[in-house]
Amino acid sequence: MRAPGRARRVLAQALLLAMAGCAPLATRLPPPQPPAQAPLLRLIGTATVPPLTRYGGTTVGGLSGIDYNAAQDTYLLISDDRSSHDPARIYTARLRYDATALAPPEFTGVHTLLHAGGRPYAPWLRAHPGMDVPDAEAVRWLPGGAQFVWTSEGDFSRGFGPQLRVSRADGAAVRDVALPARFAPQAGSGPRSNGTLEGLALAPDGRTAWLSMELPWRQDGPPATPASGGAPVRITAIDLVSGQALRQIAYPPDAVPQARRLPWGPQMNGVSEILADGAHHLLVLERAYSAGAGFAARLYRIDTRAGSDTLALDALTPVNHHSPPKTLVADFAALGLDVDNLEGMTWGPSLPGGGAGGSTAGSCVLVFVSDDNFNPAQVTQFIAAEYLDPQGGHGRCGTTAPSP
Repeated sequence: MRAPGRARRVLAQALLLAMAGCAPLATRLPPPQPPAQAPLLRLIGTATVPPLTRYGGTTVGGLSGIDYNAAQDTYLLISDDRSSHDPARIYTARLRYDATALAPPEFTGVHTLLHAGGRPYAPWLRAHPGMDVPDAEAVRWLPGGAQFVWTSEGDFSRGFGPQLRVSRADGAAVRDVALPARFAPQAGSGPRSNGTLEGLALAPDGRTAWLSMELPWRQDGPPATPASGGAPVRITAIDLVSGQALRQIAYPPDAVPQARRLPWGPQMNGVSEILADGAHHLLVLERAYSAGAGFAARLYRIDTRAGSDTLALDALTPVNHHSPPKTLVADFAALGLDVDNLEGMTWGPSLPGGGAGGSTAGSCVLVFVSDDNFNPAQVTQFIAAEYLDPQGGHGRCGTTAPSP
């Protein structure tokens, strides 16, 4: 999902521009007060890509997913653009950082995503019969770096539900992974439009994918509000070969950290990305937005073994399951960051040396990217931060590296 909840790109732009008006931009207003806990992230640096930047004949923006290929020293970025101009696409890029600074990204390639029939996906203004218009949100390299897996939130208005797909590094389609029937939109139940497969984590075995909804399923209850975290969000482990659902946990989001400061407009909080942290833990990125108050983000860590398996539950209630405990890694406000619409997260290369800012040689680094909604009132933001592992360090910084 692009926040605020996108029905169409034009509506999102109009909303944000109206909120900006002649006053300071919404994302530049004071952030919410952080929880009283020392963060487990140390900021290395930030870099931005100006709005409407052109590369390879496309407009760089809508970057909703990012993943790093250590063998090729290459980042993969996926755009959720559904415009009438540029095709669904991926970018490759290089990012350089040391213990105290992050350099601007260097884009190295762009590839059009192709449908199984070999054609580019059509934009929503010129949709093709029998072909969905993808709303790409998350991406992970598969072991070897020749293929990647990615998610689409679906094309609900035309009858297409969420999708999980495998493509080659050049964007050509390999196969679709059949999702369980419950992932399909249904009357009064199932996933909410524009609130589905926002997060994707690849387990160290390279064949198990964790898929995170952004918002609760309809039968599970309402989304978060400033007064409540709302119903839990389902996170499901899928076997990438068979498409079989292996396990599911119910993740409890926070309440929206700030009420909107305008008399109209959205106020929401949901899961915008997940990332494997070893064999049994996930990092969970919660991204919030409130009209006139701007964006906020918090990062949590959970043990996937700690929550009950909710696969067989038609609807979640407070008494039929228990959620895994959440460990706060960082509230981005506590890092002194004015965040934009953070949607992508990956492991980067470990730090080459120590000493600066208290960093340690070999420390793990997390890289984040924001989706600018193709809105001149926003930016594409990259963030690099040292991860201060709550377990004291595991020497493994990567999506598909062997587990300890």
